[in-house]
Amino acid sequence: MQAAEHVRSWYAATANRTLRFPSLDEDLRCDVLVVGGGYTGLSAAIELRERGLDVVLVEAKRVGWGASGRNGGQAVTGFNKDISTIAAWVGRDDARKLWDMSEEAKTILRDRVERHGIDCDLRWGYVLGALKRRHMAELQDHAAEWEGLGYHQGRMLSRAEIRALVDAPDYVGGLLDSGSGQLHPLNYALGLADAARALGVRIFEDTPVTRLDQGDPAVATTPKGRITAGFVALCGNAYLPSLSAEVDRTIRSRVMPVGTYIIATEPLGEELAQQTIPSGFAVADINFVLNYYRLGHDTRMLFGGGVSYSGYEPRRLADQMRRTMVRALPRLADAKVEYCWGGYVGITINRTPHFGRLAPNVYFAQGFSGHGVLLTGMAGRVIAEAIRGQADRFDVFARIPHQPFPGGRLLRMPALVMAMTWYRLRDLM
Repeated sequence: MQAAEHVRSWYAATANRTLRFPSLDEDLRCDVLVVGGGYTGLSAAIELRERGLDVVLVEAKRVGWGASGRNGGQAVTGFNKDISTIAAWVGRDDARKLWDMSEEAKTILRDRVERHGIDCDLRWGYVLGALKRRHMAELQDHAAEWEGLGYHQGRMLSRAEIRALVDAPDYVGGLLDSGSGQLHPLNYALGLADAARALGVRIFEDTPVTRLDQGDPAVATTPKGRITAGFVALCGNAYLPSLSAEVDRTIRSRVMPVGTYIIATEPLGEELAQQTIPSGFAVADINFVLNYYRLGHDTRMLFGGGVSYSGYEPRRLADQMRRTMVRALPRLADAKVEYCWGGYVGITINRTPHFGRLAPNVYFAQGFSGHGVLLTGMAGRVIAEAIRGQADRFDVFARIPHQPFPGGRLLRMPALVMAMTWYRLRDLM
């Protein structure tokens, strides 16, 4: 089997370590098998090992190969839905617990970076930009809900105030969130993998699971070996393969792999970088199909916003995204694009994470819907708690209701494309 490589991206080009793990070529036994070497799987492996369990983690490609090593690097407060909306689904008490766990996810990130010495350029400060008065009203509601939850790190911004933080002339105002931030996503993933290895987690790359036989114990089949485990944590998210009919029915039907794309310019130089984002904060607008951007440590602009719901990469993608970037940030009219990459993120119909059990000893977490940098750390923790017999917090997440995407495997993507077309039109209104 040819060894997988990370996608060509600015992240891969600036990775601060090279990690390689062997592929599995024998049969193994362990307490817990973790399937997937992204943030969720690595976080679960760390948490489980710290609780004294023998853990094996297998990754079909390389650790951090999927969304964990390709994403926008923005660590964003809360969920993709307001807590008031979530409360309507699960009740006020559980919604409050979910909010508290989303805040705990920030502590997990800070502590893990510090304790394991992960050099991932973690910085705090995040600006949400409003492109129209309707957006300002939405952000005011957002800020008011935060205040009601006891979160005081949000502050509304006037047009002049936001312009002092980011030179994006179309913003009519915005919201500053001092509790959200940014990081180098691939370096964070590699740091987690190194920490897991140091703790004693056995990690295997280029080792796809091709079949999962449930039972006590469960047995996972790979191309060159089988793994027998007391528990299994399925953490493949958008890249989880078809391991069984039940996996397809219960898990894969409720998550949609959505293509998302990022460009990185040439280095802007300190002066132009400072003029473009004087604050150095991460930035995003609040369109449904949003643009998000930030400066890399070498003064490049990292600009994300190209999205494909069809499964096909848009034509002339880098040119399209550069035009979008220049409309948002006119100072960058002469900046050349040197990197363009993408991959799949997992979304759910209601844009909140989907946690659950396939069997009493088989757990899964997926569908972080754009909030995975933070919430995956919490996912790893509650999976480990549940496997160790304390499932209360896992079950709060599992009570969020999720429906399969309509249309089945053949028609669900065209149905989503039609729905997203409506939202794109709404963004223009």
